[in-house]
Amino acid sequence: MMSSELNAILPRVLVVSRRTVRKNKFVDFVGEYHLDLIVGYGAVPVIVPRVSGVHTLLDSFEPIHGVLLCEGEDIDPSWYEQDTTDLSQQELEEIRRIHASDTAIDKEKDSIELSLAKLCLERNIPYMGICRGSQVLNVACGGTLYQDIGSELSKNVPLEQRVVHMNYDDYDGHRHVVKVVEDTPLHHWFKDSLEERGMNILVNSYHHQGVKRLAQRFVPMAFASDGLIEGFYDPNAYCPEEGKFIMGLQFHPERMRKPNSDEFDYSGCPFAYKEFVKAVIAYQKKLNNSTGVENSLKLNEEMENKRKIIVRSFSLAKDLYTTGLELNSDTESELEVGAEFLESNTAISVQQEHRLKQMGATFRNGRPCIERLKLSEDRENKARNLMAKMSEEQLSELLSFYHTMGQICSEVLDSKIYSLVQ
Repeated sequence: MMSSELNAILPRVLVVSRRTVRKNKFVDFVGEYHLDLIVGYGAVPVIVPRVSGVHTLLDSFEPIHGVLLCEGEDIDPSWYEQDTTDLSQQELEEIRRIHASDTAIDKEKDSIELSLAKLCLERNIPYMGICRGSQVLNVACGGTLYQDIGSELSKNVPLEQRVVHMNYDDYDGHRHVVKVVEDTPLHHWFKDSLEERGMNILVNSYHHQGVKRLAQRFVPMAFASDGLIEGFYDPNAYCPEEGKFIMGLQFHPERMRKPNSDEFDYSGCPFAYKEFVKAVIAYQKKLNNSTGVENSLKLNEEMENKRKIIVRSFSLAKDLYTTGLELNSDTESELEVGAEFLESNTAISVQQEHRLKQMGATFRNGRPCIERLKLSEDRENKARNLMAKMSEEQLSELLSFYHTMGQICSEVLDSKIYSLVQ
């Protein structure tokens, strides 16, 4: 099977690798649990390597049906605030010493992942952020982060409410309590476990940074006892069945497993991946059904009314032609709308002109038609200049509209050419 055929069948999830050093060489990797779950639920992970310049080549990874961002170093604070909070230089140096493996900022990875996050937000591509990936999502939407939870948040919280978010001595086994917000996706996924334990579950924790100010579009799904947001989502972009999924989880549900076992701590742990892939599959179908153009915006009311009138005019013309019915006064005004549209927007193609000449057809006003054809190149150049200033959403809607109009125009024009040679 050709790769192009596979692309049309298998939904693709982009995952950005993390860079580390092994035997004095750079190695890029992605945690296997992420990949196993994506494949297990019916999608294909496509690894985006952390390589210089990749953020300028993201269109090479099209089609993109979903994005999963996960592990990585701290995000450069310049992406979300100019000042380095109220931390002193001494405090910042101490943070770098304690969290040396995370504070080595990777600007290239930041650029790649923030570009992907913004692409997902622009096109409504399903996005799931785990740990760092949730922080990237919040920053991409205008939110901010604590540069160090222990230094900025914990010291302002009563001792009994403080939480250890990073335990280097018990990396995989460490858990802390989070309170799940009612009637959120997280609540529905862990509902069976929550009925037994109230609204609390135990989650793992591998981070020293986290959401400080949550971007306005998001709603929290869980809080740690110190008040830190442990999960959030966009309720206006969440419906997996319709290909909608924009979410961030600070913890790692894929790694919440019992010691020396692949059994999950809770039955709800894999649901984030299950619902994410469900959205990815639905998004792919929607993308395929729209012939590669995602109609993320609806026509405004005025344009929609005009479109309906023009479509009605062309449909009426087609019916008159195929049935042979006589034109009457009631339909004449409706036909004029379509005629005006053709007059102002349509020039015959070179192939159609050749077809007329080959058939020896002569028709009235032939010279203006040919002159109009010569003018089409100038029109195209002007259109390109105009469209270069339009947004992706506007271009998508325009393309969808003219695709429909083009099909109808072609049918009407063929009928006219046919009538000329009878």
